[in-house]
Amino acid sequence: MQKLEQQVSQPDFWSDSEQAQKTIQELNALRDEIAPLAAAQGELDDLQVVIDLAEEEDDAELWAEAKMLVTALQEKVSKLEVAMLFRGRYDQQPAIIAIHPGAGGTESQDWASMLLRMYTRWAERKNYQVEVLDLLPGDEAGIKSVTLLVKGKNAYGYLKAERGVHRLVRISPFDTAGRRHTSFASLDVLPEVDEREQEIELRSEDLRIDTFRASGAGGQHVNKTDSAVRITHLPTGFIVQCQNERSQHANRERALTILRARLADYYERQRLEQINSLRGEQKEIAWGSQIRSYVFHPYTLVKDHRTGVEVGNIQAVMDGELDQFIEAYLRQTAGSNG
Repeated sequence: MQKLEQQVSQPDFWSDSEQAQKTIQELNALRDEIAPLAAAQGELDDLQVVIDLAEEEDDAELWAEAKMLVTALQEKVSKLEVAMLFRGRYDQQPAIIAIHPGAGGTESQDWASMLLRMYTRWAERKNYQVEVLDLLPGDEAGIKSVTLLVKGKNAYGYLKAERGVHRLVRISPFDTAGRRHTSFASLDVLPEVDEREQEIELRSEDLRIDTFRASGAGGQHVNKTDSAVRITHLPTGFIVQCQNERSQHANRERALTILRARLADYYERQRLEQINSLRGEQKEIAWGSQIRSYVFHPYTLVKDHRTGVEVGNIQAVMDGELDQFIEAYLRQTAGSNG
């Protein structure tokens, strides 16, 4: 960090503005990492002083204060440990998440909309920004698909832990007989990639771009022009589309953003020579392949099948309290990779 600070102080530092901005960003990132460590060290020093005084004076109040400081420091250290897990190539990038219902029609489409609300609430808790890139409503209720862009520090680092199939068990509000139903929905997570990333080159001859009319629930046209865009990347066969924006140009840019993310994920898996290193195993959206179960009936329980973490307060989870699941998975994978 001292080397970077010396570079910033040089008279000709801003002669190359693009490089200067990169240096400033790198320096700020290092400062952001060091500041919490310095704060924790300061609290540890304060704790040692209180413990020394408590021992000298045998003071019950000082011992109680020391206990409170220990609890606060443990929480801070736990957060620092989680922050240290974000060392992947794209962990600090925004995340693009796509939610798709499994078989089951309205029931599973409603479950997909519940997951959309859950992850939106989770993002709000972290003061992240959420943008809807593409949304296709269900015919009766719920959604047929949705693609979101989640912006915030380590957004992809967190959300990559949520990739997989999510299972719901409940009494269906759409079943007049009041029977219990099991539904599935999948969550795919990709890192947003800067268009200047050299490895992600989108050549016009590699793209087939089709336009069509955006449509909403019941097949009603959102507009009367061909504003929706579908892009096929011919070398890989990847297909992305966007119809949420009003203009064809805006939809095209959104679709290209999603395509870059898919290609970044694809190239990263190739580079690491591990087919599941970023995306995880591609599983059927059905029984036996879920990463987590959300049970509303006959009891209330959310269980992560990868880590064994269980929570009885299902409403809190549906309101976005997901960090205990995410952090447990990140710690587990960090341990297995280390």
